[in-house]
Amino acid sequence: MSDAGRARVLQALYELGPLSRAELSRVTGDSRAGITGLVQTLLDEGVLAEQEARPSSPAGGKPSRPLWISPEARPIGAAHLVPGRVEFALVSAAGEVLSLDSVPVPEGDREAAGRCIADGLAGIREAAGRPLLGVGVAVGGMVDTDTGTVVSVALAPELDGLPLGKLLAERLDVPVHIDLHPRVQALGDRWFGQGRGRSHFASVYTGEALGVGLVIDGQVHRGPSGMGGEIGHSIVQAGGRRCHCGQTGCWETIAGHGWLREQAVRAGLPGAAELTAGPLARLAAARHPGAAELLDAWAANLSVGLANLHQVLAPGLFILHGDAAAGGEELRGRVERELRARIPAHPAGPPSVTFTTLQDHATLLGAAGLVLSGQLDGVR
Repeated sequence: MSDAGRARVLQALYELGPLSRAELSRVTGDSRAGITGLVQTLLDEGVLAEQEARPSSPAGGKPSRPLWISPEARPIGAAHLVPGRVEFALVSAAGEVLSLDSVPVPEGDREAAGRCIADGLAGIREAAGRPLLGVGVAVGGMVDTDTGTVVSVALAPELDGLPLGKLLAERLDVPVHIDLHPRVQALGDRWFGQGRGRSHFASVYTGEALGVGLVIDGQVHRGPSGMGGEIGHSIVQAGGRRCHCGQTGCWETIAGHGWLREQAVRAGLPGAAELTAGPLARLAAARHPGAAELLDAWAANLSVGLANLHQVLAPGLFILHGDAAAGGEELRGRVERELRARIPAHPAGPPSVTFTTLQDHATLLGAAGLVLSGQLDGVR
């Protein structure tokens, strides 16, 4: 079976959901005979499984049996490195989180940190009880995607320079893929969330920091060696506030938690020093003095970066993750209105803003998506 044929079948299923052989033939452009052979091989390998037969159409004909990813298909090991800890998951090939774990990462010792991550993923492999398809790792910091090396994690310097890809590949003996957190998050959206079947969209992380994963023509944009994605440090205000990165006027300085909490303190809002989107939206809905005004200002600041992205790359859909997702419609509607007001009208229609449906597991699912992308992307 050709790699290209295999990829076409699996891509179609991931993008559209369960499909019959006839539907796969129409979607992929392969002949019915070719699809029959491809599907049979994937069934024999345990990658696909047949579902319950669908009733025949009113026009007659035999009932069809949709195909979907088999529960017996090889699962995927996933990890997310954040300051102070690493989260692990075993994810089925269909995108179901089968198990979760989280352990602290030793501070100040790069080798110990590397062993901790490798031990956790080895434990995931053992818990699976069968070979893994691969391992995907999301890093909350800069990554050299060519070498699988952690370049820099601001709040966890013990990880700086860690050759994690090489270390994990030697320990686990499976394909290992490592990338920046927002790009991995975008792959969660692409394979298992609102980005399924879309060739263009932006997956935006909000909170203490801001980041973006851009999907363009069905591929996550990385830039040379994974340099792209630092949207929080794009300049939106010449001569603006000093950012922790050393520049001034970064988007993060007007749309991150630091700015939000500073303004909440000035407005005298309850819990201002630790305020996040959910409590602010609830205060605004309850008409607490100053809350709606701050929510409006924050939505406007968030929309500035989104508008810049849209003007350059027109992703069409912005999927918000992180803290903003807790803001509900009180925040989402404001951001979308502000975004649309900042860009010229176009016959293709205005962009949309939505919140992730993947909730707490978006990044770990994206780490599984890293492995799927490594298996299927670029194979046509």
